[in-house]
Amino acid sequence: MAKKSIATKHQLHEVGGEALNKAQARKAGANFEWHFGRISRLGYFEIAGGRSVSILWEEGGATSQQGNISDEQWEIFKLAFKTTGRIAIHSDEQEGMWMYDYRFLEAVR
Repeated sequence: MAKKSIATKHQLHEVGGEALNKAQARKAGANFEWHFGRISRLGYFEIAGGRSVSILWEEGGATSQQGNISDEQWEIFKLAFKTTGRIAIHSDEQEGMWMYDYRFLEAVR
């Protein structure tokens, strides 16, 4: 007889964005933290590698990335830029490298 795999379901027992952030952090691991910023520019520079995004971070500092932006990331950046301008990233990178870690990227209202 073949064994059936059982999918584990996770339910939130709290209401609000903070509960969601906590649940996502638990799932990702203890070293992940949320970082928030505002997109100040979007552009396209063929010579510099294509798509470009500039972000002002709430924790201080600014970044500009030219090239190496995936289609999915670009769509999220465009969505954020057209609405509130705010984004959030969930990263385990240290020493400011989180500013360039777009693995977990969200547009924020």
